[in-house]
Amino acid sequence: MFLPVYLYGHPVLRKVAEDITPDYPNLKELIANMKETMYHSDGIGLAAPQIGLPIRLLVLDADPMKEDYPECAGFQRVMINAHIEDESEEQCSEYEGCLSLPAIHEKVVRPTGIRIRYVDEDFRPHVEELSGFAARVVQHEYDHIDGKLFIDHIAPIRKQLIKGKLQNIIKGKVRTSYRVVAAPATKGR
Repeated sequence: MFLPVYLYGHPVLRKVAEDITPDYPNLKELIANMKETMYHSDGIGLAAPQIGLPIRLLVLDADPMKEDYPECAGFQRVMINAHIEDESEEQCSEYEGCLSLPAIHEKVVRPTGIRIRYVDEDFRPHVEELSGFAARVVQHEYDHIDGKLFIDHIAPIRKQLIKGKLQNIIKGKVRTSYRVVAAPATKGR
């Protein structure tokens, strides 16, 4: 089932997500629905807060990026209760976009490598060292479970330049090929 994607401005995107346990209701179905939503939306990752759930759950499939980034070949993961344990000092800048911020692409500086601890959909523990674009994809989605967005990493002048676009997203004035949930209306908007 395709789930609606929550847009920039919605409070759930700013919550720090909670760890879950193996008895989380309908977890397998939720993971399947998140994957289906990610593929339908042409995403390469989706975090639970993007579908309105403040839990530490990520689905990732960076395989479509393998031509440009060989480290992404076969990179498909479900990460539950993920926690980044270490990141490299070396950084690089790449353009990023986000299903919750349609039509916005900005250069973001991130560490080139990370070590992350998580459990998979069967709650088997993993500690993984990732580098290159695969590390970037994970960091982008990981930001969502920490209540952050990629635009939090851009220069203030860039944020000022896209302010109009951000306001339109908050108001739900966007065109997407997928269903969305805009921020709840507030006074003075």
